[in-house]
Amino acid sequence: MNRTEIIATTAVILFVAFVLGWFAHWLVHRFARVKQSEMGELDKLAQQLHEAEEERDRTVTYMQQREAEMSNQLQQTEAELRAAMEGLREARQEAEELRAYIERQNQG
Repeated sequence: MNRTEIIATTAVILFVAFVLGWFAHWLVHRFARVKQSEMGELDKLAQQLHEAEEERDRTVTYMQQREAEMSNQLQQTEAELRAAMEGLREARQEAEELRAYIERQNQG
């Protein structure tokens, strides 16, 4: 193989590599290309996603406020229950003392 044949073979190999690269590039862009109608749909989907995220944020905020209100109400109810139980305990103790006093008066 002389010098001219080596140069011609190298040129053919480089040209084939160039053509294959160009074809691969064309295929990738052909299948990955986004059409205008799809672009509008993508914009619509992005807008819906944005609105859904905002709604989720509002819902989370509402739920946190509601949870705080319910927790506060629960604490108030528990405090009222403790006060009522203490009052009941005192009333029972007083009733027991009165029974004991009456029994002592009846015996004595």
